[in-house]
Amino acid sequence: MNYSVSKEDREFQKQVESLQIPIAEFNHRAHLRLAYIYLTENSVSVSVQLMRKALVGLLRHIGIDPSQKYHQTLTEAWVLAVHHFMKRSNGSNSSDEFIEKNAALLDSKIMLTHYSKDVLFSEQARAAFIEPNLDQIPRYAA
Repeated sequence: MNYSVSKEDREFQKQVESLQIPIAEFNHRAHLRLAYIYLTENSVSVSVQLMRKALVGLLRHIGIDPSQKYHQTLTEAWVLAVHHFMKRSNGSNSSDEFIEKNAALLDSKIMLTHYSKDVLFSEQARAAFIEPNLDQIPRYAA
Protein backbone atom coordinates (compact mmCIF):
# COMPACT_ATOMS: atom_id res chain seq x y z
CA MET A 1 0.00 0.00 0.00
CA ASN A 2 1.24 3.45 -0.86
CA TYR A 3 0.56 6.10 1.75
CA SER A 4 1.84 9.62 1.49
CA VAL A 5 1.17 13.00 2.99
CA SER A 6 0.18 16.22 1.33
CA LYS A 7 1.80 19.61 1.59
CA GLU A 8 -1.11 20.56 3.87
CA ASP A 9 -0.38 17.54 6.06
CA ARG A 10 3.24 18.65 6.44
CA GLU A 11 2.12 22.16 7.37
CA PHE A 12 -0.31 20.71 9.93
CA GLN A 13 2.45 18.53 11.40
CA LYS A 14 4.74 21.55 11.62
CA GLN A 15 2.02 23.59 13.35
CA VAL A 16 1.43 20.85 15.92
CA GLU A 17 5.08 20.16 16.64
CA SER A 18 5.94 23.86 16.90
CA LEU A 19 2.92 24.43 19.17
CA GLN A 20 1.40 26.88 16.68
CA ILE A 21 -1.91 25.09 16.11
CA PRO A 22 -4.91 26.72 17.78
CA ILE A 23 -5.87 24.22 20.46
CA ALA A 24 -9.56 24.56 19.57
CA GLU A 25 -8.68 23.05 16.17
CA PHE A 26 -6.99 20.01 17.67
CA ASN A 27 -10.05 17.76 17.75
CA HIS A 28 -10.51 14.01 17.21
CA ARG A 29 -9.99 14.30 13.45
CA ALA A 30 -6.75 16.20 14.07
CA HIS A 31 -5.54 13.38 16.32
CA LEU A 32 -6.30 10.87 13.53
CA ARG A 33 -4.56 13.10 11.01
CA LEU A 34 -1.39 13.31 13.09
CA ALA A 35 -1.39 9.54 13.70
CA TYR A 36 -1.72 8.95 9.95
CA ILE A 37 1.13 11.35 9.18
CA TYR A 38 3.42 9.65 11.67
CA LEU A 39 2.47 6.15 10.48
CA THR A 40 3.31 6.97 6.86
CA GLU A 41 6.98 7.15 7.82
CA ASN A 42 7.37 5.30 11.12
CA SER A 43 6.58 2.07 12.90
CA VAL A 44 3.63 1.86 15.25
CA SER A 45 5.88 2.10 18.32
CA VAL A 46 7.73 5.17 17.01
CA SER A 47 4.42 6.75 15.98
CA VAL A 48 3.06 6.24 19.50
CA GLN A 49 6.15 7.94 20.93
CA LEU A 50 5.81 10.85 18.50
CA MET A 51 2.10 11.21 19.29
CA ARG A 52 2.83 11.22 23.02
CA LYS A 53 5.51 13.87 22.60
CA ALA A 54 3.23 16.07 20.49
CA LEU A 55 0.22 15.72 22.78
CA VAL A 56 2.16 16.27 25.99
CA GLY A 57 3.83 19.28 24.40
CA LEU A 58 0.47 20.78 23.43
CA LEU A 59 -0.94 20.19 26.91
CA ARG A 60 2.05 21.84 28.58
CA HIS A 61 1.88 24.72 26.10
CA ILE A 62 -1.70 25.53 27.14
CA GLY A 63 -0.91 25.15 30.83
CA ILE A 64 -2.46 21.75 31.50
CA ASP A 65 -0.59 19.19 33.57
CA PRO A 66 -0.21 16.21 31.22
CA SER A 67 -0.68 13.78 34.10
CA GLN A 68 -4.22 15.14 34.45
CA LYS A 69 -5.23 14.99 30.77
CA TYR A 70 -2.92 12.81 28.64
CA HIS A 71 -4.19 9.24 28.19
CA GLN A 72 -1.62 6.64 27.11
CA THR A 73 -4.10 3.86 26.33
CA LEU A 74 -6.27 6.07 24.16
CA THR A 75 -3.24 7.41 22.33
CA GLU A 76 -1.77 4.00 21.59
CA ALA A 77 -5.13 2.41 20.81
CA TRP A 78 -5.95 5.12 18.25
CA VAL A 79 -2.53 4.77 16.60
CA LEU A 80 -3.20 1.02 16.38
CA ALA A 81 -6.65 1.69 14.92
CA VAL A 82 -5.30 4.05 12.27
CA HIS A 83 -2.60 1.50 11.45
CA HIS A 84 -5.25 -1.24 11.13
CA PHE A 85 -7.29 0.85 8.70
CA MET A 86 -4.14 1.69 6.74
CA LYS A 87 -3.35 -2.02 6.41
CA ARG A 88 -6.80 -2.85 5.08
CA SER A 89 -7.20 0.00 2.60
CA ASN A 90 -5.59 0.75 -0.75
CA GLY A 91 -3.36 3.69 0.05
CA SER A 92 -3.92 7.43 0.17
CA ASN A 93 -2.19 10.60 -0.96
CA SER A 94 -3.16 12.60 2.13
CA SER A 95 -4.63 12.29 5.57
CA ASP A 96 -7.88 13.81 4.30
CA GLU A 97 -8.20 11.16 1.60
CA PHE A 98 -7.41 8.42 4.13
CA ILE A 99 -9.97 9.68 6.64
CA GLU A 100 -12.63 10.06 3.93
CA LYS A 101 -12.05 6.44 2.87
CA ASN A 102 -12.16 5.29 6.51
CA ALA A 103 -14.87 7.43 8.04
CA ALA A 104 -15.54 4.85 10.76
CA LEU A 105 -12.46 6.25 12.50
CA LEU A 106 -14.33 9.51 13.06
CA ASP A 107 -16.53 7.76 15.63
CA SER A 108 -14.66 8.70 18.80
CA LYS A 109 -16.64 6.10 20.76
CA ILE A 110 -15.26 3.19 18.70
CA MET A 111 -12.80 2.33 21.48
CA LEU A 112 -15.75 1.34 23.66
CA THR A 113 -16.15 -1.69 21.37
CA HIS A 114 -12.66 -2.74 22.49
CA TYR A 115 -12.66 -1.57 26.11
CA SER A 116 -15.19 -1.44 28.90
CA LYS A 117 -15.65 2.06 30.32
CA ASP A 118 -14.23 0.93 33.67
CA VAL A 119 -10.98 -0.21 32.05
CA LEU A 120 -10.62 2.56 29.48
CA PHE A 121 -11.26 5.41 31.88
CA SER A 122 -9.17 4.04 34.74
CA GLU A 123 -6.11 5.81 36.09
CA GLN A 124 -4.04 2.77 35.09
CA ALA A 125 -5.13 3.20 31.44
CA ARG A 126 -4.33 6.89 31.58
CA ALA A 127 -0.79 6.24 32.83
CA ALA A 128 0.16 3.20 30.72
CA PHE A 129 -1.17 1.23 27.79
CA ILE A 130 -3.64 -1.48 28.72
CA GLU A 131 -4.67 -4.17 26.26
CA PRO A 132 -8.35 -4.17 25.26
CA ASN A 133 -10.57 -6.27 27.49
CA LEU A 134 -13.51 -6.72 25.07
CA ASP A 135 -12.16 -7.06 21.53
CA GLN A 136 -8.54 -6.93 20.42
CA ILE A 137 -7.33 -4.28 18.01
CA PRO A 138 -5.69 -6.10 15.08
CA ARG A 139 -1.90 -5.93 14.96
CA TYR A 140 0.45 -6.47 12.07
CA ALA A 141 4.06 -7.54 11.83
CA ALA A 142 6.53 -4.74 11.13
